[in-house]
Amino acid sequence: MQATGRALAAARQSSVEQLFAFVTSAIRDAANRHQVLDRLERETGIRPQFLSGQDEARLTYLAVRSRYGWSAGRLLVVDIGGGSMEIMLGRDAEPELAVSLPLGAGLLTREFLPDDPPTGEQISALRKHIRDTLREVVDRIRWEGEPARAIGTSKTFKQLARLAGAPPQRKGPFVRRALSAKDFGDWVPRLAAKCAAKRSKLRGVSRARARQVLAGALVVKATMKALNTTSVEICPWALREGIMLHYLQTKLDHIRELPLQPVRPGEIGGSPREEPSRSS
Repeated sequence: MQATGRALAAARQSSVEQLFAFVTSAIRDAANRHQVLDRLERETGIRPQFLSGQDEARLTYLAVRSRYGWSAGRLLVVDIGGGSMEIMLGRDAEPELAVSLPLGAGLLTREFLPDDPPTGEQISALRKHIRDTLREVVDRIRWEGEPARAIGTSKTFKQLARLAGAPPQRKGPFVRRALSAKDFGDWVPRLAAKCAAKRSKLRGVSRARARQVLAGALVVKATMKALNTTSVEICPWALREGIMLHYLQTKLDHIRELPLQPVRPGEIGGSPREEPSRSS
């Protein structure tokens, strides 16, 4: 609630009149998601929408495709969030394959790595779970053919790339960043041996994400190995940019629009609104 309040305050301070308010899998897949959304609406006047996992994948793919251009060839895009991982493959405006898997770094940390640092048995169980979850999707991607580029988006990829020696964010968004299996492979056992407090002192690893960076690293390593990918380019655009690009397209193409909500300066509460469409 506090984070939403701070975001709304920043929007008002910047004279924003309308905004997109979305939640991802952490709330979308929660058993009490409607109670959470009800409380958000009561306390802030904003009722966030939630996208399906496939819609998240499609919008993220749109952002990456737009960033790299239509001549970049077939792209394999992997986005690791807190609750899910999206994998997309395609060469055109719409992906040929767009799937969402329950392999988010936060979710896996809670379910498989309760100790800090985790035990060897916990890590082994997580590795097996990742391999089993990836198997069917990996077979489909191999059948579709080799991509021209493998792209990683999200904080997990950015943190691991920085940890492995990629340029820091202060160098700007136009500096090429990549994550190679060779450069970051040795970091996985080193992360596993450290507690979250010690991980947070490593370059690129924030305190807020130090606990879950190991699970994210295990997912990245397993995915790259399964897809026989030795290097992943890091794209600074992801779901947020995909939502905005889709909105701009709706203005040009008159296709289905995403919901905008008004931001009223100084207004904290709000009256109840109609339940959002589950397909939004």
